[in-house]
Amino acid sequence: MSSPAERYAAARSASQHPQTRTFAERQRFELDPFQVDACQALERGRSVLVAAPTGAGKTIVGEFAIHLAMQTPNDKAFYTTPMKALSNQKFRELVDVYGPGQVGLLTGDTNINGNARIVVMTTEVLRNMLYAGSDALRGLRYVVMDEVHYLADRFRGPVWEEVILHLAHDVRLISLSATVSNAEEFGDWLDTVRGDTDVIVSETRPVPLEQHVLVRDDLLPLFDDRAGIATAQVNQELFRIRSSGFRHESNSRAQAYNSARHAGRQAQRPPRGGRRPVRAANMRRIERMDRPDVVQLLERSNLLPAIFFIFSRVGCDAAVQQVRRAGIRLTTHEEREEIRAVVSERTSALQDEDLDVLGFWEWRDNLERGVAAHHAGMLPVFKEVVEELFQRKLVKAVFATETLALGINMPARTVVLEKMEKFNGEARVAITSGEYTQLTGRAGRRGIDVEGHAVVQWTEGMDPQAVAALASRRTYPLNSSFRPTYNMAVNLIDRFGRARAREILESSFAQFQADRAVVGLARKVRDAEESLNGYLKAMHCDHGDFLDYAAIRRELSDLEKKNRRDAGPRAARDKRLKKIQQLRTRMQRHACHRCPDREAHARWAERYFSLKRDTDRIRKQIEKRTGTVARTFDRVIDVLQIVDYVSGAGDGLELTDAGRTMRRIYGERDLLVAEALRGGLWRTLDAPSLAAMACCLVYEPRRDEQSAGERGLPRGAFRIAYDATTRLWAELDELEDAHSLPRTEPLAPGLAAAMHSWARGGSLDRVLIDADMAAGDFVRWAKQTIDLLDQLSIVAEDDALARTARRALDGVRRGIVAYSGV
Repeated sequence: MSSPAERYAAARSASQHPQTRTFAERQRFELDPFQVDACQALERGRSVLVAAPTGAGKTIVGEFAIHLAMQTPNDKAFYTTPMKALSNQKFRELVDVYGPGQVGLLTGDTNINGNARIVVMTTEVLRNMLYAGSDALRGLRYVVMDEVHYLADRFRGPVWEEVILHLAHDVRLISLSATVSNAEEFGDWLDTVRGDTDVIVSETRPVPLEQHVLVRDDLLPLFDDRAGIATAQVNQELFRIRSSGFRHESNSRAQAYNSARHAGRQAQRPPRGGRRPVRAANMRRIERMDRPDVVQLLERSNLLPAIFFIFSRVGCDAAVQQVRRAGIRLTTHEEREEIRAVVSERTSALQDEDLDVLGFWEWRDNLERGVAAHHAGMLPVFKEVVEELFQRKLVKAVFATETLALGINMPARTVVLEKMEKFNGEARVAITSGEYTQLTGRAGRRGIDVEGHAVVQWTEGMDPQAVAALASRRTYPLNSSFRPTYNMAVNLIDRFGRARAREILESSFAQFQADRAVVGLARKVRDAEESLNGYLKAMHCDHGDFLDYAAIRRELSDLEKKNRRDAGPRAARDKRLKKIQQLRTRMQRHACHRCPDREAHARWAERYFSLKRDTDRIRKQIEKRTGTVARTFDRVIDVLQIVDYVSGAGDGLELTDAGRTMRRIYGERDLLVAEALRGGLWRTLDAPSLAAMACCLVYEPRRDEQSAGERGLPRGAFRIAYDATTRLWAELDELEDAHSLPRTEPLAPGLAAAMHSWARGGSLDRVLIDADMAAGDFVRWAKQTIDLLDQLSIVAEDDALARTARRALDGVRRGIVAYSGV
């Protein structure tokens, strides 16, 4: 019970923040302290950075910003997300609150009510609006940046920094992040570039997380927390199992321990009766439970719904089939009827012939059993149905890849990790503490569960201490991936000029972090210089300059070592021997050679040279880090001047016609696209061929994907244009290499033939066979192709090419590609 002073303080705070109080009263849950602090900061007119665990309720703060905007007649609020799926989900949630007339959605391929007062969008859309000076920005008061830790993403991260740097200063920014270890550093940067920013960090999960290890058919606690969470130690039983193998006995010591530990806990906790593992020297191998058995174990233990994270799409689909073959059914008759109704409603727009190709009937039957897969290879509408049914507690077990952990609102009672490593395209690597936290963060439904459960399935060679370390570390650092691009450069030059553009780039988080690192490095240099001066004094010699003498000795020693190691050509060896003799003579004639304390001085000299070598290396690091972003920008400008996108000198730079065209071209290959347009390389292409060409420019093959090379590419005009574009890429690649810029990836033709067939009206089954690709993957790349074709239809100066781009866009945007679940 709170004291009178605490109650008075709370009442006074509530009276000073009436909007926070009104908003809080409308919520289903009492707001947590960090949510209240963030809302009150917004009400005071400040921006906020909120860093909190997955499932802690960060989005409440973003929703409060929208609430504030709607209290006035003209203010707007934008809600940005890193993914279209997240945007779609948030759009539906806000429509339920404010009605369809007040909420819009902009995701590149979807445009719904774009002039609404509340608009949900991907971050790229907002960046493009800022560069274009869109009228939709008028009245913008709040911008929510959900999952702002995406700023570290190597490919898409720079967009977040562009938005933060270019938003008008009177716009309040609500940055929502996973728990990162350097939230204060990121907040300091936000305060520097945006002003008036409060950093609010919470490391408390609203639903406590219980950690388990599944050993055969036994759920053992990961931690022995009888002494309290603060002093939790790894369960010693797990170490005994690892070192000794095990056999099962009834009523063992482990059973008694677990029974005592869990006495009085909620009924939903896993039962601890039954057999328990004890050591047995003759049993080394621990058999893993099959997936159907694990599902049934969780069902008996009242631990469903559960998400099983399997780091493979094939593994997710195989898991569903295993459960299906085992005859498991987790739903009641009434639940199956409800599932069928939802599926029918959400898929009614899909054609019957496509449903057969997509395996619809088996997928629906699996849903009715209460099980489903969830991964990027699935059709978007299928994933949306799985998410909706899981949220409604109709689907009880979902087998998912780690992409499910990235923001989609799908909390579960239990999260199961089958393995603690995954294939990254090149090798099997252990998951990081950040990944573990993100995955297990799904466990525990606020207002439903007393606690969430994370279950790690035992594997041969598992180290319980390593698992415990992952479970104990909650944070990971947020590091900028910002770098200037050609599109960014022309937009900055057009809006601000070169000098101001450099200032803006030097304000980036990337430079902020580099400068902070320089501070630490400079301190090291200062400390080293003091030591170097001390070494110089220690080696002082009354006979002469001992530093000069020590340098001769050092050079002589290095040459003698090299001579012993490397015989080399006779001429080189003779030259080296001559140099050695010269150095010996110089050393013997040097005044310090006769000093009686020579060797003592020499030891100090060795320390001096060793420290100086390290100090020189640090100085080079400082030189490289100081102004790195602006120097990269200068190199980008040099390339743009060579290819005539920018003219002039110094701060008097101006865009040429080609530069003005590039302002509207966004993507990894922006310069290649602009140059191909200017050179008329695609003028002769028909609509399907232009769609195939656009696909070559946006497609990124998976690292483990076998390259099909250029076999099967459309012939005729397409092949001529493709070869010309490839030659152009090679020329630009050489130019970038000469200017020490990151080189652009070459064209990727792996999906071109299938996209050509699709744009010509080919059937879905034929196209998916040609693509050798899952439907969800094909839809994703088709939408990327549509994005580029849309840009071409706008920026192409050749009217015929612009019309071809629009026809190509219409040819691609049909069937399952055109369907939107929103």
